[in-house]
Amino acid sequence: MVSRMFRIETEVHRQRRDLLRARLHETNMAASPVVRALRGTPLEREVPLHVWALDASGELAGGLVGHTWTTWLHIAHLWVDERHRGAGLGTRLLAEAERVARQGRGCTAARLETWDFQAPDFYRKRGYDVVCVIPDYPPGITEYTMTKRLS
Repeated sequence: MVSRMFRIETEVHRQRRDLLRARLHETNMAASPVVRALRGTPLEREVPLHVWALDASGELAGGLVGHTWTTWLHIAHLWVDERHRGAGLGTRLLAEAERVARQGRGCTAARLETWDFQAPDFYRKRGYDVVCVIPDYPPGITEYTMTKRLS
């Protein structure tokens, strides 16, 4: 039996993070023919997708930040200023992101994460289905992962 010694560290180290990402990417390429087939294609990289709503004075009234990857839209953040809620702005931002993803980038599905006190009902009303529930993430809150087929 060979005894191996390792030094374990917990510091933030950007170069190691980047190296780890690159090595994981290569491992995934080797293990998955689906991921390997993406290599060198436009679908291989995440492409940012941002949608902004500005009020009459040019101030941020709301926005959506996400990205597309392969045939998926991933919505990371959707927010509407409290003064503009209830006027359909969130629906417009979401619909525009879905339109750009579908028509401009060939996406066939969307995904997002939301907490129980945020907007799961908002997304359900717009065709999103819960595919994962994580209770107590963070403690006392439930996180939902939701998806939608874009047609």
